[in-house]
Amino acid sequence: MTISDRKRDHLEICIKEDVNSRKQTTLLEDVHLIHNALPELNLEDVSVETEIFGHELSLPLFIDSMTGGTQMSYEINQALASAAEEAHIGIGVGSQRAGLTRPEVAETYRIVRKSAPTTFVFGNLGAAQLVKGLTIAEAKKAVEMIDADALAIHLNPLQEAVQMGGDPQYKGAIARIRELAESLDVPIIVKEVGAGISGDVAKSLEMAGAKAINVSGVGGTSWSGVESIRAKRANNDVTAALGEAFWDWGIPTAVALIDVVRKVKLPVIASGGIRTGLDVAKCIALGASICAMARPFLLAASRKGKEGVLDLIRSVASELKLSMFLTGSPNINSLQSTKFVITGELQEWVKSLA
Repeated sequence: MTISDRKRDHLEICIKEDVNSRKQTTLLEDVHLIHNALPELNLEDVSVETEIFGHELSLPLFIDSMTGGTQMSYEINQALASAAEEAHIGIGVGSQRAGLTRPEVAETYRIVRKSAPTTFVFGNLGAAQLVKGLTIAEAKKAVEMIDADALAIHLNPLQEAVQMGGDPQYKGAIARIRELAESLDVPIIVKEVGAGISGDVAKSLEMAGAKAINVSGVGGTSWSGVESIRAKRANNDVTAALGEAFWDWGIPTAVALIDVVRKVKLPVIASGGIRTGLDVAKCIALGASICAMARPFLLAASRKGKEGVLDLIRSVASELKLSMFLTGSPNINSLQSTKFVITGELQEWVKSLA
């Protein structure tokens, strides 16, 4: 099976199957923003604009890394990127390994920059592939492929371990990330893919030269679940059972966010089960600089194309703006210092991390 075949499987499963976490949530439901009955501002005056790495965004939101490498990817990336450009939010591409090894599919990635010529765009490579020998020259080629403003390095040890033909090789990954950070002219964002990053791991990444951390915690898409479904379809019962057993493995998004914000002085991106503008507001209050969503945008693009993606962006923006109005937060900086209460399971996690 080729990389493109696997990417096609991933897209189809994420669109058609229920691959959300089953028992574990983001725990954002345990974060309660304090209602301000006298906000002393008008809703129309609330600003949701922000910036990262010197790039201004209309909303603290990324369309997170998803796809590339197939014809279906081309169409989806075109819809996503066109919407990101119009809404002026950030967007990332899926792992670019396919584009590096098969030049004929590179256009499925390039379409992102072609469709989003001015907004913030980031590339994407896997830490496991760095360990296996992906070179600095290839990483620079990935950046050049989409004229990227940053490069994301994704950490997916769980997915690699439960994937048929995966590469669960991570020994030496931190050294390769450090080498990459020292060699590239664009900032490195290190991201998980749905199992979360702890504060200690984030600190080691900061010391290695990462310029932002995307926590990507449990509560959204389970890539262990995706790989379990793929294995089941291939009648690989052993691998399917392994993916099933680890379906909810990882650190809930709210926990990872709190822990990482405490440990690093970098911009922190919150993703993993972010679904609404209220989720975004809670994450910003917990210390995130930006939030990111993937599968909700994939579903929107697959059903209604660019307009579906724009509808979702507008919905998130409206919900975030109302959340800010109701907490008396005129801008994103104010929201980052708004009061909140933590209860339930999240409170227990926070106590254990102290």
